[in-house]
Amino acid sequence: MQFKKTLLAASLALLSTESFAAAFQLAEQNVSGLGRAYAGEAAVADDASVVARNPALMSQFDKAQLSIAAMYVKPDVSLEGESTNNGLDAELLDDSSIAPSAVIPAGYFTMPLNEQVSLGFGVFSNFGLSTEFAGDYVAGQIAGETEIVTINTNVSVAYQLDEAWTLALGVNHIYADAKVKRTLGANPLGAPTSLEAAHLEGDDTGFGWNLGVAYSLDDYNRLGFHYRSETDLTFDGEYRNSLPAAFGGLEGRELPGSLELTLPAIAEFSGSHQLNKEYGLHYSVVWTGWSSFDKLEAFVPGVEQPVFEKQEDFSDSIRVAIGGDYQLNSDIKLRAGLAFDESPVSQQHLSISIPDTDRFWFSFGAEWQLDEASSVDLGASIIRGKKQSFVESDELGQQWGFESEGNAYLFGAQYNYSF
Repeated sequence: MQFKKTLLAASLALLSTESFAAAFQLAEQNVSGLGRAYAGEAAVADDASVVARNPALMSQFDKAQLSIAAMYVKPDVSLEGESTNNGLDAELLDDSSIAPSAVIPAGYFTMPLNEQVSLGFGVFSNFGLSTEFAGDYVAGQIAGETEIVTINTNVSVAYQLDEAWTLALGVNHIYADAKVKRTLGANPLGAPTSLEAAHLEGDDTGFGWNLGVAYSLDDYNRLGFHYRSETDLTFDGEYRNSLPAAFGGLEGRELPGSLELTLPAIAEFSGSHQLNKEYGLHYSVVWTGWSSFDKLEAFVPGVEQPVFEKQEDFSDSIRVAIGGDYQLNSDIKLRAGLAFDESPVSQQHLSISIPDTDRFWFSFGAEWQLDEASSVDLGASIIRGKKQSFVESDELGQQWGFESEGNAYLFGAQYNYSF
C-alpha cells in the first residue's frame, strides 16, 4: 500500500523533517556583551571572552585573563490553534510553552606569550535548540521532542603587526549531539496518539577555522572584523519506531541512520568608540550564511537515494546591534543595548518545532570591579518576537494551522580574573 510506504519513509526521515527546520543560532557566548545586546563584540576588549567573537582583541591584554560565564535562557514560545482539516477542534493545538529553559555555560583563557603574540582557548556554543511537546499531542508527527547541542572548543593565536593592526587565526573543534522523538498523533488508523513514530539519536564532530582582525584608529576608537567558517557534520546514530509491521513499522527494532548538516558561516563587523571618560558607544552587524542550508537528506544503509529529501531554502540573515556603557564610578560600569535579529526562515517553511521569527533585543547589565585582578559581570535581555500565522502538514496529509509567538528572557553572570 502507498500509505504504508509513505508512513515508513516519513518516520525514517523525521530527523530531517523537523529538528533543524528553523534557525538555531546562539548569540550567548558571554555576559559582558549580553548587557549591551552583544553590540561591538568584534571590537570591544572586555575580557578573555574575545576568543569567541574576535581573538585579535587578545593583543589588548598585557596579563593572562580567565573568564567563566553562565547564561540562563527562559523561552516563552506559545502556540494557538487556528484550523485543522480533519474535523478536530483547533483548540487541541494550543500550547502555552514548547521550549524548556536552559543554562548555556562558557569558559575562556588568554595569555600574552610576548609583546606581539597572544594565545587563547575557549569552550562555548554557537548553535543549539530544544522543544518539547506532550506525548499525546494531536499533531505529534510535527511536534514531539527536538534537541541539538553543540560544543565549540577553540584555540586561537593573535599577532600584533604594529600599533594599529592585529591579526588572529583560530581552529575550532565542534561536537554536536541531536535527538528527535515523534509520536503518531491524531490518525485515521485508530492507533494511540502517543505511539512512538520515530526516535533517532546521533552525534558527530567536525572542524572549522576562524579569522579575526582588529584596527585601532587611536586609543579611543577601534574597529574589528571576525569570520567563522562553515562546519560540515554527519549525524550517525540509531533509529527506531514502535509502529506495527502492518503499517511498515519496525516494532521497536533499531536501524542505523544518518543525516548531513552544514553549520553556517558567520561574519561580524563592529566598532567601539570611547566618547569620553564615562561614555562608550558600540555597534555590530552580523551576517550568517544560512543560504548554505538549502535542503536536508536522510539516509539508511543499503539505499543509494535518500529516504527523504526536503528543500529548506534558508536565506542569509543579518543581525544589527547598538549599545553603550557608562562608567558610574571607579568600580561599576553600566551597560545597555538594542538589537534586531532577522529570521532566515521563509513563510513557506515555518515549523512548530521552533516557530522562528524576527526578534528585537532589549538589554542591560553591569560590571563590578571587585579588586585590581577580578570583576563580575551581570546581564539581562528581553527578546520579543512578532506573532505569525502558518499552516503545517504532516505525512498523513493532515493540515494544522497555528498562530505562534516567540519571546525569551536571558539572565547571566560572569567572573573574570587577570594574573
